[in-house]
Amino acid sequence: MSHAQVSTTPPHIVVVGGGAGGLELVTRLGRHLGRKNKARITLIDANMTHIWKPLLHEVAAGSLNSTEDELNYVAQAKWNHFHFQLGRMCGLDRENRRIQLQAIADEQGVELIPARSIDYDYLVIAVGSTTNDFNTPGASEHCLFLDTRAQAERFHRRLLNQYMKAHAQGADMAPEKINLAIIGAGATGVELAAELHHAARLLRTYGMAGMTPEDLNIHLIEASERVLPALPERISGPVTKVLNDLGVRIITGSPVAEITADTLILKNGERIPASLKVWAAGIRAPAFLADTGLSINRIQQIKVQRTLQSLDDPRIFAFGDCAACPLDDSGERMAPPRAQVAHQQASLLFKNFKRLFANKPLQAFEYRDYGSLISLSSFSAVGNLMGNLTGSVMLEGKLARMFYVSLYRLHQIALYGLPRTLLLLLSDQFGRSTEPRLKLH
Repeated sequence: MSHAQVSTTPPHIVVVGGGAGGLELVTRLGRHLGRKNKARITLIDANMTHIWKPLLHEVAAGSLNSTEDELNYVAQAKWNHFHFQLGRMCGLDRENRRIQLQAIADEQGVELIPARSIDYDYLVIAVGSTTNDFNTPGASEHCLFLDTRAQAERFHRRLLNQYMKAHAQGADMAPEKINLAIIGAGATGVELAAELHHAARLLRTYGMAGMTPEDLNIHLIEASERVLPALPERISGPVTKVLNDLGVRIITGSPVAEITADTLILKNGERIPASLKVWAAGIRAPAFLADTGLSINRIQQIKVQRTLQSLDDPRIFAFGDCAACPLDDSGERMAPPRAQVAHQQASLLFKNFKRLFANKPLQAFEYRDYGSLISLSSFSAVGNLMGNLTGSVMLEGKLARMFYVSLYRLHQIALYGLPRTLLLLLSDQFGRSTEPRLKLH
């Protein structure tokens, strides 16, 4: 007696966004569910490669060569039993469980991949955030942003072009040649200011005549009363001292009112000359989320339950910077837009998908704040570590720098595993001895 075999198709989990959280999630889902054919996992991203977003300020300054630290999504998918689709989400059809992707064109505008749709059983939106310029007049026209690798590389080219111009003119160039303004003294703005000063010193060692580190005038503008307003004051104090020692001019307590081609105009009327301007203040979720039909807040984040399910559809999840996730049942406190939040939420989602397929109730997100670390390039690092055993421990200098670097290594371990991460660490050490310490092109 023969029995007909019943074919069952595993559920399709589609994750949109290959940032740190999204990539960690699909990697773990692929290793545990995709490999065993318990689910089909697809990652969708508008780029072919991934770079850890907290490193973009180093790409902008030229102290990190992005081509050496990038991860290829196609290769990662092959190694970890998930699929990758190049595309940018532009629409959502919840009734038919389908997302729409934009057409993809080359540099000349020739269409390479037509607009298409992808079906899902479960959808995870992890598209991160973009910079919020608060509709400040002139910001979008005259400022550079650091949301993507391409934007960071564009800033680096602009900066290097100004240095090359000064180098070509040599000592005949007048002092105070480059005026650079960074709007926003959060982690990105502070770290960029220190990294740029470090880059200026390195350029001098490579024989860039006509320029000294003192000729790079860096203005750091913050609307709040101190730098790093979202972090404890005991962290912002030492950071302010280091920046002052480096010659960074810190301006607090007055927001930017208008930006022109070569000037910042503050609300208090002060005018700051700036040939290069970087906007690093505030975030908002990508604009297309407003057209998905999902509930969003004033900065376009998707409103989710503590299980990370959207309020409107239990089959749609969102996490990271693009999600508004309550920290408790009252809904009054929301998870901050930080890398450690996205990492913890990716871990929870991985566990919840396993529970979902085992018909177990989903767990709620519990945020554990492990502290904050701010890198000041080679000059210092400042931060605090928080834990159940240690409480809150203040760190400065080389020890803080070591912990800061370890955060990236932990991200690599989540993606590559420990053995390959150790090989990458050795490769980085050998590479530094044979290559310039600054990207000069």
